Amino acid sequence: MVTYDGAPLRTFDLLPKLEKEYGKSKTILAAKENGEWRVYTVEEALQLMDRVSRALMALGIQKGDRVALASRNCPHWNFIDWAIQQVGAVTVPLYTTISENDYKYNINHSESKLLFIYGQDIYRKIERIQAELPTVQKIVSIKPVEGLMSLEELMPLGETVAPERLQAAKDRVDRHDMATVIYTSGTTGTPKGVMLTHENLTSNTKCLGQLFYVDKTTRFFSYLPLSHIFERQVVMAYMNRGATVYYAENMATILNDINEVKPHVFTTIPRLLEKVHASVLLKGSKMKGMEKKIFDWAINLGYEFNDKHQNSILYNLKLRVADKLVYSKVRETLGNHLEVIILGGATIQPKISKLLTAMKMPVMEGYGLTETSPVIAVNSPVTKHIKIGTVGFPVGNVDVKISEEGEILVKGSTVMKGYFKSPETTAEVIDSEGYFHTGDKGLIDEEGFLRLTGRVKEIFKTSMGKYISPSLVENTMLESPFINSIMVVGEGQKFAAALIVPNFEQVRMWCKSQQLHFDSDLEMIKDKNVVGLFRKEVDTLNKRLGDYERVMRFELLPTDFSAEKGEVTSTMKIRRNVIAEHYKPQIENLFR
Repeated sequence: MVTYDGAPLRTFDLLPKLEKEYGKSKTILAAKENGEWRVYTVEEALQLMDRVSRALMALGIQKGDRVALASRNCPHWNFIDWAIQQVGAVTVPLYTTISENDYKYNINHSESKLLFIYGQDIYRKIERIQAELPTVQKIVSIKPVEGLMSLEELMPLGETVAPERLQAAKDRVDRHDMATVIYTSGTTGTPKGVMLTHENLTSNTKCLGQLFYVDKTTRFFSYLPLSHIFERQVVMAYMNRGATVYYAENMATILNDINEVKPHVFTTIPRLLEKVHASVLLKGSKMKGMEKKIFDWAINLGYEFNDKHQNSILYNLKLRVADKLVYSKVRETLGNHLEVIILGGATIQPKISKLLTAMKMPVMEGYGLTETSPVIAVNSPVTKHIKIGTVGFPVGNVDVKISEEGEILVKGSTVMKGYFKSPETTAEVIDSEGYFHTGDKGLIDEEGFLRLTGRVKEIFKTSMGKYISPSLVENTMLESPFINSIMVVGEGQKFAAALIVPNFEQVRMWCKSQQLHFDSDLEMIKDKNVVGLFRKEVDTLNKRLGDYERVMRFELLPTDFSAEKGEVTSTMKIRRNVIAEHYKPQIENLFR
């Protein structure tokens, strides 16, 4: 076992560390199998990890080789990840939702020799491109798939490899060696392979674990994909401190799983919390009389939450009343044991954070990128550095500064080794002083909190010579409960306009209250009354923007932006160039 300052030195050192600190019988991972929660102990995890490692060695996998992993979240994702890395090979995690072309590009560019998949659903995509993957020598499925080797069939191959050989392979792995290549296209461009070392990952593990209250009794719920660095790292950080991680059965069962697990913490992106917020408001809209007045009072009280109110006797008294009448019922829908919600991926409307924090489900917003392993800054209940509307204090192992252009620059032990096979692109983002240029604009306020203000290259210029930050306008418009997604456009035009995806559940409720009936969502969004509703919402929010920033025209869309079509990233950030191409006629029509 190799550790430093309470954290593993290399990723796969985590399990021996847990064995020493908590014993072999400590439960560390759990997932639904045949409708029941199946837990895995440290001892089982160590055995599975070593068996997979020895099987990889039997197949000829050596130090530096890349092995791809395309699987939904499950304990075996972690076992395989660590097994790959302890023989000195490199894990290439792949999202299960990407297109066949992306699978082909990422696997071929990484020259992966082996591909692990979860089961039949993923193999349907892989099968169609299998002949175009020349470096892949074998495909192994975690769940049995006809015609493929299963994980259970793979592991016995390692019996020909002596444990001493595996130990020798482990000993050759240095903390500065590459542990993973994560392909990220962000919101634009061809996928880039981010090279992260063992030190990059474990340094972030150590730092994160010190910023949240966690011990061996903590239950951590996970539903975001492990192929994303955010979830992968927070899971490892919590596990490093003795927590048990529970994986959601699937996206459709999240709330049911949460109620069964009753977690103390989970990580999320804004979209889930926005849906929880919309659901709460929807329930309130059905209330009548005094019940409705009490509900509205409690919600508005939550929106007013801020640091000053924490010391106000009157406000806290009101909170206790609101908690008994309204908030406690909302907490029950999320297991009633939540101590903290860790938020990343994108910024959230401050009023949602305020409301959930007032409800005793505090939202700790953070910020980072794949290239920084990922966490750069985060609000922390341990350090008491908490300020709603910011992404928190920079973490202890990075140096953050703001350039003259307002760009966030980062330097430290979590900054990537570079982009795989692309030294030119690496040189474009890591300067001569070692600072990584994030592409995000921000500022550090007088108290030291980092606040995001937009993207460096995301500002567009109207034909009137005015510069507009679309993300600023979009975040303003998303405060409407009737708007689910939005993209603002207007490069070279006289004014700003927008493509808007309605929150259909909320709009249907409104239509019902107005005695309006439609056979489809498409028919509904074309109705003049519904269009008038959105015009009123947009005009109200426009008042908070500068004259030149206001959304003058909009188009309502019948379906949301799709990850399958490449319109949004895995964390639901919109890809503007893709959406602009897919909705070119609608955008052109906005400016006619």
